[in-house]
Amino acid sequence: MTHSRASNRGGAQRALPLRFVPLGGLGEIGKNMMVIEYGDDIVIIDGGLMFPDEEMLGVDLVIPDTTYLADKLHRIRGIFITHGHEDHIGGLPFLLPQLNFPPVYATKLTLGLITVKLRERRILDRAQLVEIEPGAPVQAGAFNVTAIRINHSVPDAVALALRTPAGLALHTGDYKFDFTPVDGLRTDLGALSRLGDEGVLALCGDSTRVESPGYTPSERVISDSFETIFSQAKGRILVATFASLISRVQQVVDVAVKHKRQVALVGRSMVNNVQMAIELGYLNVPVGTLARAEDINQIPASKLVIVCTGSQGEPTSALTRIANGDHRLVQAEPGDTVVLSSTPIVGNERAVARNIDNLMRQGVNVYSQGMAQVHVSGHASREELKLMLALTRPKCMIPIHGEYRMLARHTELAQSMGVAPDRTVVAQDGDIIEVTADAKIEIVDHAPCGNVYVDGTGVGDVGQVVLRDRRALSSDGVLVVVLTVDAETGEPLARPDIISRGFVYERESEALLEAARGQVIQAFQKHTRKRGGNADWNYVKNKIHDTLSEFIYDTNKRRPMILPVVVEV
Repeated sequence: MTHSRASNRGGAQRALPLRFVPLGGLGEIGKNMMVIEYGDDIVIIDGGLMFPDEEMLGVDLVIPDTTYLADKLHRIRGIFITHGHEDHIGGLPFLLPQLNFPPVYATKLTLGLITVKLRERRILDRAQLVEIEPGAPVQAGAFNVTAIRINHSVPDAVALALRTPAGLALHTGDYKFDFTPVDGLRTDLGALSRLGDEGVLALCGDSTRVESPGYTPSERVISDSFETIFSQAKGRILVATFASLISRVQQVVDVAVKHKRQVALVGRSMVNNVQMAIELGYLNVPVGTLARAEDINQIPASKLVIVCTGSQGEPTSALTRIANGDHRLVQAEPGDTVVLSSTPIVGNERAVARNIDNLMRQGVNVYSQGMAQVHVSGHASREELKLMLALTRPKCMIPIHGEYRMLARHTELAQSMGVAPDRTVVAQDGDIIEVTADAKIEIVDHAPCGNVYVDGTGVGDVGQVVLRDRRALSSDGVLVVVLTVDAETGEPLARPDIISRGFVYERESEALLEAARGQVIQAFQKHTRKRGGNADWNYVKNKIHDTLSEFIYDTNKRRPMILPVVVEV
């Protein structure tokens, strides 16, 4: 759908509507990406990833589907990033090539985290990275974009104010109101209030913790918990957290220095991010505090803290390898203390619990969120969401960043704060939302939208058909039927060879497999005779598949994947 510039009766141009097209982050937690359009100009906010659930067998990452933008690349004026967490920047190494490398605007630390990712993907030299400062406007086509400092669980997080001819839109990013942040830089309440005075046409607000009453605790409370744990621990201390939680690393370093412990970093992403943060001045680490991972075993246990990745139970992460006993540098020892400084992402609970079990079997003391306050959310609870609404006083409300029930409850909260019911929408990924200058809001269409799977080096080459096959393989296994035939006569040269993987154990199921061979021969002979001896091998393989599939299901009510192979000799 395109828009033409309409005129009112006096001849003056009437503002076009603003369009919001979420390509990720609505109806789910993760892969946040919001497209905003005015006329021929497009800006994008964030480009995140999501970790796969248990149904996505073999998939490494999930990123947004950018099909909607495929014919609009020339209209993209830039990608603006709110902060440096994976669900907001993790998709950029895969998305930027698809979008023809538009400029990426972000604050200093966020840009540093993006740089690390693009360098690992070997596309840094093709990217256009532009540093922005809170309060300094950036012109991107019809959009005048200003970053507003807010607090989150990573430094340098911002909300984004987008001024357009239609009005002012505010995207909060992820935020909470932390009055004692680790870096000492508080949310710019004055700037948010001034936006309210100016008039916010539409607010895109973080909905993650709308179901949590009260206020989210400050990051500072974690330092008190660390202090208690460090004072009691006699052996090594291992702290597992996200590699992007620079403030959390600073807290660990501060308490370690107080207790005269050295700090070693384990995990490639942790090492790269911390080194970058030190170089940019976002981490203050006294000289002599950091130790090389290779020197871990030369440092007394009572004098060492290890900061590592793996708080979500990721299979290849440092902590998972330590828990499994196969890390090349670190082996768990009785008397060690492990601190899981995060809350498991939905779907990762079982993997996290497995790591805890494996560590405790080895005599390790484990502290997780249920036992001590070793993690606090970076998202606003209900009273903080109310404060954001009170400060900005939006005419229209678009809840973002949350599962459907969270978006619906955030809408109810906005209505309780005075936003008219007909000026709120509960949208989902792909919905095209239009907001007019006179504050009319509606979902007008739906864009192609879904998940794009990253599997190894492949991006988008795994789809629903492949996942369905993987699920079939994982549940019922596979039977490979190899039939050797004479190239001249078309007659079988031997009985079919049947190979079972994940279906039955061949040595204990000879009777079943022998009966299956008989079914294959019958199907082969029947359908080659039916076609007058001139065999169409694709047709024959399909008939062998159908016959054997029916036989196996009638015999034991299972449906393995059946792969017939006909070899002419």
